[in-house]
Parts: sequence; structure tokens; C-alpha cells
Amino acid sequence: MIPTEDASARKREIEEKLKQEHETLSFIRENLEKSDQLTKGMVSILSSFESRLMQLENSIIPVHKQTENLQRLQENVDKTLSCMDHVISYYHVAKDTDRIIREGPTGRLDEYLACIAKIQKAVEYFQDNNPDSPELNTVKARFEKGKELLEAEFRSLLTRYSKPVPPILILDAISVDDELEVQEDVVLEHLPEAVLQDIICIAGWLVEYGRNQDFMNVYFQIRSNQLDRSIKGLKDHFRKNSASSGILYSPAVQTKRKDTPTKKAPKRPGKDDVLDIEIDSYIHCISAFVKLAQSEYALLAEIIPEHHQKKTFDSLIQEALDNLMLEGDNIVSAARRAIMRHDYSAVLTIFPILRHLKMNKSEFDSTLQGTAASTKNKLPTLITSMETIGAKALEEFADSIKNDPDKEYNMPKDGTVHELTSNAILFLQQLLDFHETAGAMLASQETSSSASSYTSEFNKRLLSTYICKVLGNLQLNLLSKSKVYEDSALSAIFLHNNYNYILKSLEKSELIQLVTVTQKKAESSYRELIEQQIQMYKSSWVKVTEHLADRNMPVFQPGTKLKDKERQVIKDKFKGFNDGLEELCKIQKGWAIPDKEQRDFIRRSQKKVVSDAYKAFLQRCANISFTKNPEKYNKYRPEEVEEMIEKLFDTSA
Repeated sequence: MIPTEDASARKREIEEKLKQEHETLSFIRENLEKSDQLTKGMVSILSSFESRLMQLENSIIPVHKQTENLQRLQENVDKTLSCMDHVISYYHVAKDTDRIIREGPTGRLDEYLACIAKIQKAVEYFQDNNPDSPELNTVKARFEKGKELLEAEFRSLLTRYSKPVPPILILDAISVDDELEVQEDVVLEHLPEAVLQDIICIAGWLVEYGRNQDFMNVYFQIRSNQLDRSIKGLKDHFRKNSASSGILYSPAVQTKRKDTPTKKAPKRPGKDDVLDIEIDSYIHCISAFVKLAQSEYALLAEIIPEHHQKKTFDSLIQEALDNLMLEGDNIVSAARRAIMRHDYSAVLTIFPILRHLKMNKSEFDSTLQGTAASTKNKLPTLITSMETIGAKALEEFADSIKNDPDKEYNMPKDGTVHELTSNAILFLQQLLDFHETAGAMLASQETSSSASSYTSEFNKRLLSTYICKVLGNLQLNLLSKSKVYEDSALSAIFLHNNYNYILKSLEKSELIQLVTVTQKKAESSYRELIEQQIQMYKSSWVKVTEHLADRNMPVFQPGTKLKDKERQVIKDKFKGFNDGLEELCKIQKGWAIPDKEQRDFIRRSQKKVVSDAYKAFLQRCANISFTKNPEKYNKYRPEEVEEMIEKLFDTSA
């Protein structure tokens, strides 16, 4: 049982807590009531605010719409005013642009083109909106005037700044230095960069807005003239300088020529120096034309519209090309006249030109690509003409060697080399320097099926056959000419000299290599011919040495006295030998053997034959008393006989 005190304490505690809870509950109720009041107040305020907002909205929206309408009206007014200003400006264009158009585009092209653009827009406006207005005619006239001045500026710039390319610069551009592995291209700048840009700008405007193609004609006429003047300037440069410099084939067009042998052909006599300079000049002008034409096309491509470039280029190069072709035709005509005069060496002028034309044909064709067929065919036509006239000259030269008349007054009195021989060999040697060109020239006239595809080997065989034909004709003619001589020994010396000259010339100039392509034994054949003539010459001494032979020599015993008849035989032998020796030495001393080696060989050989026979004869007669005056008959010692023979073929002795 809980004690009464504890229960009372517990009760008081509970009552105390209950009281606190009642107080808390009362506080909450009071706060809830306050909250309800606040909520009601807030709702009342919000309701009042919403009502006011609705009233404000109903007032503002009409004002806003009215403001928008006013803004739109303002914008329309502004646009209208702007359009009015724009339209009005078209009416002022003529006046505003008058000064600039009148003064022209020189020095202010950008400003001028901007001015033209304004005029163009005014023209378009009046055409679209008021085609009957007088203002349209005014701005149209102003536009045409502006275009006219642009065309004039185009012509003026081109004329003022287009200059012939200096000859030295052209020579640098076409030069080929074999020492350099990589060649540096020389750029030919025809116009200053700033001027070029103005010309390009004007050309572009004339095409796009001016609807004008006349400027292209102006362009090709001015540039054509400069191209022609550049080439003529180079030609004049050669005429002034080549003679003094002595350069026949300037390094400017030198290339490693595959068809050029190591030994140069002999140069023609001095009277042809001027012609050589003309040839050299023409060769350089051909190379210059190609290089200049290429640079002209590069310039043209920047200025002329693409679909007009080929036609304009074709027109631009015509004058210079025609002049070159005319000069080439004149060379062919000169060669033709030379053939008619039988001056075949003059035809050799064609060979260096023809070789150069053929070497440069591919680059020439590439440069003229896209031009008219008549333009492209000019060079091939010239090449064909040169090949035809050259082949004709070669054929007629061979015939002239065969048919050269046997004129007695034209024969060398001393039996030396005939002029026909030296001329023929000189011609062939000069031909050797252009052997590929000459071979192709002969091949161009072939019509056989074997010639359908020309090769270097085929051409070489043709040229070899031709050279052998000339040599064969020469040999036959020399044989015929030798019969003019009454003395068979002189005839033999003549043939010996000519055959020896031919052989030595063939070997020296490397012609022998071409000859042996078709005649393997040519060298040995000439040696046999030379030996035959030496033997023929030696036979002339038989009438001298036959007196020294044992025939009719008296048989006697030592110490026996000879009969008068026997003594006379010995006297006659001595006299016959002496007279014959003196006569031959007198005659043959005036003959000539230009080749020292051959001259010494023949003297040596003849000395041995005569001296040995004479010594043997003297020995047989040593103990024979056939005269009281032995010195009258035994006039010469063997050494003296040898000295006399040693003086043969020596007019100075």
C-alpha cells in the first residue's frame, strides 16, 4: 500500500502538468484565431489588388495598341522618306558624277568604277520605273561615256607600258647552261604589277557590265606589235654584235646535241660570215618566238576571258609568226637559187635551221595548241619545204660530182688533189655535223613501205648510202679525169693523191664511221687503190732501171780486152741511165705529194729500188775498161742518185 504522502505528491504533480497543458491549448487557440483573422485580411487585400489590376489592364491595352500603331506609322514615314531620298538621288546621279566621269579613271580607277556603278543603278531604275523619262537618256549617255573612257584607259595603259623585251633578257630566257643541272626560268614581266591589276580590273568590268569585246582586239593589236618588235630587236642585236664577237652559235640556244660529233665541220669561207650571222639570228628568233609567245599567253590568260583566250592568242602571234615563216621561206628560196647556180654548199645553211626547228617542234606545237589549223600548220609546212629542198640539193650534188667535166685547163699540173675532191669532202664533212638531220631529210623523200616508220638507224643507213654514192661518183670522175694526163706516172700520182686525201679526210672527220655502216671494207678498198697507184707510179722508173739490167751485158773474162761493140753497150747503158734519171728527176720534181708520210714512203721505196740496181750495176762494171773517160759515163755516185730522188715532189728544191 502506497503511503498517503506519496500519493498526494503525485496528484499535485499531475494537476500541475494538466494546468500547463490547458494554458498551452489556450495559447494555440488564441493564435489560430489571430491567424484566421490575418488570412481573412490577406484574402481581402488580394481580392482588392486583383480588381485593381483588371481595371489597370482594361485601361493600358488600348493605349499600347495605339502606341504600336503610331510606331508603325512612324516607320512607314521613315521608309517613305528614305525611298524618296533614294529615288531623288537617281535624279541627281548625272550631276553628282559629272566631274569624275569627265576627268576619267586615270589614277583613281576604284573611285571611277564606283561612280560608274551608281550610274548603272540609275539606268536600271529609270528603265524599270520611268522608261520614258529624259533622265534615262541622260544617265544612259553618261554610262556610255564612262564605258568609252574605260576603254580608252585600257588602251592607254597597254600602249604606255607595253615595251619590247630587251634582247639581252630574251637571250637569258632562251639560254641553256649545260653546267647547271636545274635551269632557272627567266620570268618575262611585260607590265608593272599595279598596271596589270588595273588592266585586269578594267577588262573584267568591260566583259561583265560593258558587254564589250572590242577591247580584246585592242589588246591583241598592241601586244602583237610588241611581240614583233621584241623579235626584230633581237635580230638587230645579232646584226650589230655577232660579227664583232665571232660567235656563230651562241650559248643562248646551245643544247647537248645528240647528233653533233665531237669534231666540228670546217667553217665556210669568210664571204659567208654574214650569212652565218643571219642563220644564227634566225635560229635565236625561233627560240625567242616560242618563249615570248608562252609568256604572252600567260599574260593574256589573266586579262582575256577564258573562252576568248585561244582566238585572241592566235591573232596576237600572227604577225610575228608570219614574219618568221616568211624569212624561212626566203631561206628556202635562196637555197633553191643556189641549187640552180650549182652552189650546193650554200644549201648547208638550211641544215642548222632545220635541225633547230625539228628540235623545237614539240614545244612549238605545245605553244600553239588550241590555235587555228592554219596557224599550227605553218611550222610543219616550212620544215617540209626545207627537207624537200635539202634532199634535192643532196641529190643534185651527188650528180654534179659524177658529171663534173674533164677539163684539161682545170687539172692540177702537179697532180695534186683536185678541187672537186676537196669540195666534195668539205661538203660531206659539213654534212657530218648535221648527220641526223641529213638522214631524216633523205628519209622524208622515201616512199617505200620500209620508210613508213623512220628510225634513227634507218636514217643513218640512208645517209651512209648517200655518202658512199658521192664517194663512188667522185672515184669514177677522178678516174676519168686522170686520163687527161699524157704521162701515166702523173696520172697515177694524181689518183694516189686524191684517193689518199679522201681516205685521210674520212678517218680524220669520222666520216669513215658512217661509210662503214653500209660498206664495211671501204677503208681497205681505198688502201688497195692507193697501193695500186704507187705501183703504177713506180713502173715509170722501169725505163731508167732497165738500163742497169744484165740484158745485153757483154760476157767477159777478167783482163780480156772488150770489143768496140761491147764497150758501146756499156756506154749506152750508162748514158741511158743518166739521161733517164735526169729527165725523170727534172719532171717529177715539179709534181706534188702533199702528204708527207706518203711522200717520204714513195721516195724511200724508189731510192732503194734505183740505188740497189745502180750499185749492183757499178759493181759489175768496176773492173771493166770500157772508156778512156769513165767520168763522162759514171757521172753519179749512188749517194748522189739518192739525193736526186730525195728531191722529187719538191718544187722548192
